[in-house]
Amino acid sequence: MLYKNSCVRSPEDGYQLLKQFLGDVDREYFVVVCLDTKNQPTAINICHIGSLNASIVHPRECFKPAILSNAASILVGHNLPSGSSVQSREDVEVTKRLVEAGKIIGIDVLVHIVLGDGEYVSIKKKGYFRAVSFLH
Repeated sequence: MLYKNSCVRSPEDGYQLLKQFLGDVDREYFVVVCLDTKNQPTAINICHIGSLNASIVHPRECFKPAILSNAASILVGHNLPSGSSVQSREDVEVTKRLVEAGKIIGIDVLVHIVLGDGEYVSIKKKGYFRAVSFLH
């Protein structure tokens, strides 16, 4: 899949990319977008497909494609089949775990985007975690 823009500069860019990729799926998909040093997508991977209302995400599944594609950073996101873009406590906890794992292996987590129907929430922008990137 070709990405029309050359790089991801903001959560809005990430949302637009994920929205194209996820389309109208009927269950929760947790996606990792691997980025190079210029924040250009090098790989897009579905790391987990959940049920209608739950998904279990582990850092090893998220960072495996990033390591294999030599990513400098990742953008993660998932859709909510309910249509709401309100993040849950579990979303915040997964994000914190991914950020900590990323620090250990040297791959930054730039943003976690929760997609709803025509809207999104950036967990970083909400202030739940800090990453070393300019994305917010």
